[in-house]
Amino acid sequence: MASRTVPLVIAVDGPAASGKGTIAKALARHYDLPHMDTGLLYRAVALSLFRFGGDAASEFEALRAVDGLAQIDMGDEELRSEVVGSLASRISAYPAVRAALLQRQRQFAAQDGGAVLDGRDIGTVIAPNATAKLFVTASAEVRARRRLAELEGRGMPAHYDDVLLDIRARDARDAGRDSAPLVQADDADLLDTSELGVDAAIAAAIALVDARLAIA
Repeated sequence: MASRTVPLVIAVDGPAASGKGTIAKALARHYDLPHMDTGLLYRAVALSLFRFGGDAASEFEALRAVDGLAQIDMGDEELRSEVVGSLASRISAYPAVRAALLQRQRQFAAQDGGAVLDGRDIGTVIAPNATAKLFVTASAEVRARRRLAELEGRGMPAHYDDVLLDIRARDARDAGRDSAPLVQADDADLLDTSELGVDAAIAAAIALVDARLAIA
């Protein structure tokens, strides 16, 4: 890519299994930018909570788990488990937990040259002035099939109906929480990946970002 004189910050938001993580990583490679999966931060807190036997129903205990982030290997396969994912969805609703992780996300977005971040509230809270914003979505049924294939690919037993119920429950929690709910930013471009393969979804995302750069 050609050199840039101003930072390029790309915010990628969307519900679980929409493809936002894959798209965000591809955008980071394409534009030669660092990438942060902010959902992984919440999963790390959830894993910390799980390992010290904390109660996800307690905001105080969830906040304590933030202190254990240094002991979590961000490459730990357990971070991708459904148990940890479900816990992360629950504790991410706590304002105190979100506040504790807010600054490190904003610092990542503010680094020289820019960055790509994906999550639930990047375009609305973390980087509201991002150069380009994408809201990546897909039907719940498509997302459940993708998550099921992912789990089966890792050798984890799962059933479609259970995964679909979990997807819908996460959607309800993410959209219904009081603190930084999942919502499409007013200036974000919508990208529905329900009928798109990986390569087509990435190409569409790059085209949307390029269009934003052309008018920036």
